[in-house]
Amino acid sequence: MDHHCQEGQLVREPLIRLRYPHIRVVGNARGTTKKRTTGNVGNNGGMSDSPVTRHTIFQNSLMTALLDGIYDGEMTVGELLGKGNFGLGTFDALDGEMVIIDGVCYQLRHDGTATRADLETRSPYAVATNFVPRIRRRAPENICRADLSKFIDGMTPSSNYMYAVRITGYFSSVVTRTVVKQKPPYRPMVEVTEDDAEQHFTNVQGIIAGFRTPVYEKGISVPGCHVHFIDDERTVGGHVLDFTLAEGKIELCPGTDLELRLPLTSAFSEANLDPEDLDAQLHKTEVKD
Repeated sequence: MDHHCQEGQLVREPLIRLRYPHIRVVGNARGTTKKRTTGNVGNNGGMSDSPVTRHTIFQNSLMTALLDGIYDGEMTVGELLGKGNFGLGTFDALDGEMVIIDGVCYQLRHDGTATRADLETRSPYAVATNFVPRIRRRAPENICRADLSKFIDGMTPSSNYMYAVRITGYFSSVVTRTVVKQKPPYRPMVEVTEDDAEQHFTNVQGIIAGFRTPVYEKGISVPGCHVHFIDDERTVGGHVLDFTLAEGKIELCPGTDLELRLPLTSAFSEANLDPEDLDAQLHKTEVKD
């Protein structure tokens, strides 16, 4: 769920870089890295971990800005793709969900259809990175979202870092929803998502892509796993509510650095970015149970 100069904007683009400490590793007598074993060791399917190094995740605007109805952005899809070949977000006026796979940005609309996004289309909120699969596992068969989330927790070296998450495989079911394109004056997102329609896909090959974000980033991003789905034919998809993965693999790309770009618009300057009911808003708009 995601810019050019418009009226009310300032002149220069702000760029905030947040640097987190290195992931701590265990050294042996020769000073090399000892690999940490995580997750289901007996079910790795020959997959192994690579040493974790510094890696940047880029984010355009804040989740709290989106919750407050800031649905028009400055950043174009073309500019966003310069920040990474993998990601998710949304488009101006909430005209669908966004997913970026292998350097291609797709627009997932309210009816569940997916099309390639125009490079000049703008986004009010998006997260992107150049995906490097440093941690890989075969997923347990016929696993639901809640159980797979716990499995992924066991794969991570630490819960204090960001992770780009890519799940590829055969899904017996995927339940999605997608926001409806809005018209100004924009309503808050908790009201907008009441118009969402769920889409149900069965027996489909595809990719679930997104980010696992630490709880301390709540408000900056969506804490926990925020993921979108697209099928292998790139024809259907949406914001994931639930799924059952029949068989597939999980790949994680750890992120240690966050590059945050804030909008230079009057709407962002006047937005309420610290709502008292933030937890409830995030739950209603992103989880919807």
